[in-house]
Amino acid sequence: MSDAPRWTDVGSFIREQRRTAELSLRRLSELAGVSNPYLSQIERGLRKPSADILNQIAKALHISSETLYVRAGILDERESGATGVIEAVMADPIMSDEQKRSLLRIYESFVAEAEREE
Repeated sequence: MSDAPRWTDVGSFIREQRRTAELSLRRLSELAGVSNPYLSQIERGLRKPSADILNQIAKALHISSETLYVRAGILDERESGATGVIEAVMADPIMSDEQKRSLLRIYESFVAEAEREE
């Protein structure tokens, strides 16, 4: 996959997550600590954010940094299918957005604990 589609994909995904969280572009930029114009350019696929910026955006959206890293091509999708779990939870039509975020926080804590034990 070439760079342009990857960055457009990650930008679209960020926009979708922002809208799901019912955050304005301005509010997400404040929460993530990035400028409003820069975030807008990321969402439109015009800028390639660093892993650090993606991490800040993920934290502000309460989603896994790994999900954004995989979409951006920074990280290969793990064999365990963690990204698939995250996407499945986010796509669930029955749970509320808050329920989804809560479930993902629990899931991520379990994954982090398992990684520490390895």
